[in-house]
Amino acid sequence: MVMRSDLDQWWRNAVIYQVYPRSFNDTNGDGLGDLAGIIEKIDYLHELGVDAIWISPFYPSPQADAGYDVADYFDINPEYGSLDEARELISRAHAVGMKVIIDVVPNHSSDQHEWFQEALRAGHDSPERARYIFRHSVGEPPNNWGSMFGGPAWSKVEPLTGREEDRDWWYLHLFAPEQPDFDWNNADVHQLFTDYLRFWCDLGVDGFRVDVAHGLVKADGLPDDLRGSDRWVDGDRDPDVFDSGPMFDQDGVHEIYREWRNVLNEYGRDRMLVAEAWVDPPSRGALYVREEEMSQAFNFDYLKCGWRPARLRTIIDQTLREMNNVGAPVTWVLSNHDVVRHTSRFGFDPEHSTEAGIGLGDPQPDRELGLRRGLAMTLFTFGLPGSVYIYQGEELGLPEVTDMPDDARQDPTWLRTGYQVRGRDGCRVPLPWKANPADTGFGAHPWLPQPADWHEFAAERQEDDPQSVLNFYRAMTARRRHYDLGHGDFEWVAYDNNEVLVVRNGKITLALNMTSEPAVIPGQYSIVIASGTCDHVSGGVELAANTAAWLS
Repeated sequence: MVMRSDLDQWWRNAVIYQVYPRSFNDTNGDGLGDLAGIIEKIDYLHELGVDAIWISPFYPSPQADAGYDVADYFDINPEYGSLDEARELISRAHAVGMKVIIDVVPNHSSDQHEWFQEALRAGHDSPERARYIFRHSVGEPPNNWGSMFGGPAWSKVEPLTGREEDRDWWYLHLFAPEQPDFDWNNADVHQLFTDYLRFWCDLGVDGFRVDVAHGLVKADGLPDDLRGSDRWVDGDRDPDVFDSGPMFDQDGVHEIYREWRNVLNEYGRDRMLVAEAWVDPPSRGALYVREEEMSQAFNFDYLKCGWRPARLRTIIDQTLREMNNVGAPVTWVLSNHDVVRHTSRFGFDPEHSTEAGIGLGDPQPDRELGLRRGLAMTLFTFGLPGSVYIYQGEELGLPEVTDMPDDARQDPTWLRTGYQVRGRDGCRVPLPWKANPADTGFGAHPWLPQPADWHEFAAERQEDDPQSVLNFYRAMTARRRHYDLGHGDFEWVAYDNNEVLVVRNGKITLALNMTSEPAVIPGQYSIVIASGTCDHVSGGVELAANTAAWLS
């Protein structure tokens, strides 16, 4: 392992909880979550046992992409609260020992950001337009790049300005047209984000999750994408082109993160960066977490494994090896705001249980099977060394909402794919806090509709039930800390069935039965915690199908 100066830092073994503020907790009944709602649940998060919270974008935004279209990087969306409330939130979290990570969106801004509006007014070849990627091309877009949300990645300038001189000018947006891409060759862009980092560090923020960390720098000359421009095939991601091509994972991004690391080091060694970088192979991901760059990178290969034991073994070995090569911790993540919740993904046959969306006309997942497998995979994951992420609602056992009315969908992917891709709304439905069918805590009209049975998952209902998913999560995080598994080590234990994964981490043996039959783990063990039926039998411990356990 490479020796580093940050081996004692909090983020190396932290349990980090993602708050999607629009859907977390609403305190004023307007159907939108708010900062006051996060403050109100600080004790809940502390009791859950998390070490940090990561808050998705809370900045002023027209909400063309649910806050990932930022209009002002130095303020709070009035719908969510104020800077004073942000300060209070950070202070309250710190008071109970929790760190605060916030989302930074550096690939693009909102088209309502003052810079982009200035660029439109200033005209081409101006310093204002040099902050974004504008290009001249007659008749056709400047290249064949496709948007991650469907359709082309270029839009015409003339409809926005109404000026004849802009007729053959285009601007780049890897996502929605309302999200123009910055040009990171421009010094003003660098200065904007170093100012941003200092501003939020001064407010007490402990780290930053970097959105589209692999997309900031584009290949010189903006060449055509030889893998094609259509990133969706039959309503699903095309894995060969989705996060690949000349707009992603260019070596120049690493200069940016070295610059950012120097800024964060002004505040000490404990400020962290975590990369949202969908890159392949894992050795490319490891480049983002060299000591002079980021602290962590999301392990999306693990998220995409699905319920496939051979693939899971391979990815665990690969990521441990590659992260070890640069001295970085592995992160383990199963769900987030961009993918189908894993309790639903695991309700399919293994080949359909990856991060892919549930397409139009697809069969519905088996909810009971998905939850059983989801809890088993979560328990196994929490026993691995490194850092673990929880997406809000996991601890309540929430499934993906797959039957949302089409007229309620707000994800831009739905519109830009011609109503063929459902998008990400199903994992973003507001959380149920109260066991009241008429109002689970978001008033009568939450910004995304909740299913009729959502109150059955309410935190209020689960609070005093010792068998609830919520209390399973609380017990799991407490035992993880007690046995110091995040700082532990990793060793495969031989077993005669390759679909039963057995791992030794310090004093704990992790067992995950991915078969449809019971499995006996031989040896003299006590059962620390199990996700399902787990009993002592002659010669060992018997795990039910689709079940995990920690054994001591």
